[in-house]
Amino acid sequence: MSTTSTVPAIDLGGGVSIPQLGFGVFQIPPDDTAEAVQQALGVGYRHIDTAQMYGNEVGVGEGIRAAGLDRADVFITSKLNNGFHEPDDAKRAFEESLAKLGTDHLDLFLIHWPLPTLYDGDFVSTWKALESFKADGRAKAIGVSNFQVAHLERLAAEADEKPAVNQIELHPYFLNDEVHRYGEAHGIPTEAWSPIAQGGVLEDPAITAIAERVGRTTAQVVLRWHVERGHIVFPKSTTPSRIEENFGLFDFTLEPGDITTIDGLDRGEAGRTGPNPDTFDRIPT
Repeated sequence: MSTTSTVPAIDLGGGVSIPQLGFGVFQIPPDDTAEAVQQALGVGYRHIDTAQMYGNEVGVGEGIRAAGLDRADVFITSKLNNGFHEPDDAKRAFEESLAKLGTDHLDLFLIHWPLPTLYDGDFVSTWKALESFKADGRAKAIGVSNFQVAHLERLAAEADEKPAVNQIELHPYFLNDEVHRYGEAHGIPTEAWSPIAQGGVLEDPAITAIAERVGRTTAQVVLRWHVERGHIVFPKSTTPSRIEENFGLFDFTLEPGDITTIDGLDRGEAGRTGPNPDTFDRIPT
């Protein structure tokens, strides 16, 4: 894919590369999504991360078309709704995502949650459905979200191919280190959701001190920390100035000591802000 931005890309294999910085639309109301996506693309983002459960795929498609960009210039990710893990349901849901987004393919499609306590613990058959989407070309890459090491090891043992990415909660207060290190060791890039802990890290004194020294906002410092650690990240905002601010990560760097300082803020499991994937079992109604 081509891009007019300065965002580096990460190779996912099979000729697919993903911009390391994207624009997330989690919790953006459907009626506001098209405008936010259009604004983000106008700033220079070329990677949009949505999901069936977000309820705003239609708006994402509208925003991309309104921006007047070629489809090949925008990397689109969506994720499978928790209620559609049965293979036939997954196939129907995937086709609905394509229709809502107004595209004939997705660049990346993920299983949103492993749901090990549901579907008899069988996420492998769901994964095999995703493998079929890749095989027929309608998904350029496939991956997972919120998978723990045990879930990834099961896919490695029972599936034909490994996930292209694992999208997990990861921020300075929750490094999710075991999962992240497994990904590094097995060639599975990490995507970080909740990259600023829903704003919870932005007033941390250590981060504030770094931001003051480099002349950047605390959000920019944290997002730059993600970039320098090799994460794929997609902050969300509906505020035009914040959308632009979050894009300004590639004309400054952090010192190695800054990375170490921010790493040291990890609180382990106590820092998690979202559900634990080992027990999460919500199916939207």
